[in-house]
Amino acid sequence: MRCFVTGASGFVGANLARELVARGHFVKALLRPGSDRRGLKGVDVEEVAGDVNDRAALAAGLKGCDWCFHVAASYHLWLRDYAPMYRSNVDGTRAVIEEAHKAGCSRIVYTSTVGCIGLPHVDATGHLSPTHEETPVSEAQMSNHYKRSKWRAEVVARECAAAGAPVVIVNPSAPIGPCDVKPTPTGQVIVDFLNRALPAYMDTGLNYVHVRDVAVGHILAAERGRLGERYILGHAEGNWLMKEALAVLAELTGLPAPTWQVPYGLAWFGAWLNEGMSRVTGKAPKAPMAGVRMARYKMFFDPSKAIRELGLPQTSPRQAFSDAVDWFRANGYCRT
Repeated sequence: MRCFVTGASGFVGANLARELVARGHFVKALLRPGSDRRGLKGVDVEEVAGDVNDRAALAAGLKGCDWCFHVAASYHLWLRDYAPMYRSNVDGTRAVIEEAHKAGCSRIVYTSTVGCIGLPHVDATGHLSPTHEETPVSEAQMSNHYKRSKWRAEVVARECAAAGAPVVIVNPSAPIGPCDVKPTPTGQVIVDFLNRALPAYMDTGLNYVHVRDVAVGHILAAERGRLGERYILGHAEGNWLMKEALAVLAELTGLPAPTWQVPYGLAWFGAWLNEGMSRVTGKAPKAPMAGVRMARYKMFFDPSKAIRELGLPQTSPRQAFSDAVDWFRANGYCRT
């Protein structure tokens, strides 16, 4: 297939492009002039200059393509002005899907996030049940501008699907693995751990999944996904507390895991101070309040629909962490 990929320089996008090429597909990658291309090293793609709101570049790049993967997103938990993020995530999603539909793509896979899935609730017995694609959720539950912009973008994707565009939505959980160039917030935790720069942790939890499985999940969504449906790309055994994830890192690296659990109130106050400084300096805070608010919830999810309908692979989260550690060490992210 001839595939058009937005966000191909990002963590998921680069792994997707790599997996598509490995499977014999031809990839056209939409890249801005200043994009960091390290994640695409060694991957044979045709570059298309432009961004997600450049309809002329989109139309030219999508010409002759069979599949479109819209992976690109502006991901920021703190900005002085959030308007550009909404333009990129919401308006850009409409532009990409509409142009892909006009170009005759048979499948358009839109990359959303589990941030748009309803959060788990603790029942009266203290049990926390992972949530799934049909868990009730609304924009009112989107706790920050990033999640709100992605929610609105997913609404656009659903509207386009209802209007006839061949859209399939995927909602990755917390990808871990190689080619995390920036790195992502989850990858940064690993880098900080390796550099002994993680003195404490919060009582939170995520659904960890190998980034390669997420990439394969995108391809499976194009091959087998039902139009208009959404699929959580996660791991059935990947719902780990932060304490558990750090224990695995300790086993893999031989480094000690932090033992101090930061109280939520203290973390919130520290983030408040951090953002106050950012408003003066203009530099993004290391610990934004949006991140602390999200960490208050254990983001545990049930990917059984994707496993059942798509055949989503289930590489162990431990292997994902091991591969991430190896990649960060091999690429100069560790001081020692």
